[in-house]
Amino acid sequence: MRLGRVASPDGVAFVSIEGEGSDSIAKEIAEHPFGTPTFTGRSWPLADVRLLAPILASKVVCIGKNYAAHAAEMGGPAPEDPVIFLKPNTSIIGPNAPIILPPSSSQVDYEGELAVVIGRPCKDVPAARALDVVLGYTVANDVTARDQQRHDGQWTRGKGYDTFCPLGPWIETSLDPSDLEIVTELDSEVRQRSRTSLLLHDIPKLIEWVTTVMTLLPGDVILTGTPEGVGPVQAGQQVSVTVEGIGTLINPVAAKHR
Repeated sequence: MRLGRVASPDGVAFVSIEGEGSDSIAKEIAEHPFGTPTFTGRSWPLADVRLLAPILASKVVCIGKNYAAHAAEMGGPAPEDPVIFLKPNTSIIGPNAPIILPPSSSQVDYEGELAVVIGRPCKDVPAARALDVVLGYTVANDVTARDQQRHDGQWTRGKGYDTFCPLGPWIETSLDPSDLEIVTELDSEVRQRSRTSLLLHDIPKLIEWVTTVMTLLPGDVILTGTPEGVGPVQAGQQVSVTVEGIGTLINPVAAKHR
């Protein structure tokens, strides 16, 4: 099932997206998409609604340096254990919403990633059962003020600005995430191309690692790490991140109006 969140003429709703391309229909889900969704009977052509970020997370847990080639380009060895950090839920935006460049940063980078969406409350989940707690998968962009990340030594400011966590376009619930192509384009030029099979720590290991630390709640998101090829964006450009089997997340880049 493809789960999304839309702004329709009748308000904001979770939906199931059925069909392909211009024939896609958004069917309204009653309440929330967790468990077995029930439907209200209302639906809209997808072209007549606006896609929002597909989930409202209580937190976004991110994994740093989870591809060896990216760790190398950042100037260090790959970490032996997963390195985790948080982005605030206020950083989340949906498809086609602009990434706003903060005036205080001179280098804001894209980081295309596969994102995992959690489907139920969980703590201390063993890797062997980790996929049981997953609702599905979506596409993410871990936007980063790189100069501030380097300056601060810890990553909260550089990762935490409003608009620095684009998610979308929807959540794919029926997907094997173990070997998917991920491609990031800047103004239609490919900048990142890799596969999730190259993750140093796979998704079951990440869920086990994170849930030894904190309880994850329905809708929480884990960003699994970005491959090599990260680089800066400028106002007026457009970033597209495509994950095989899910779709493409597109966001323009804009300067902040003072």
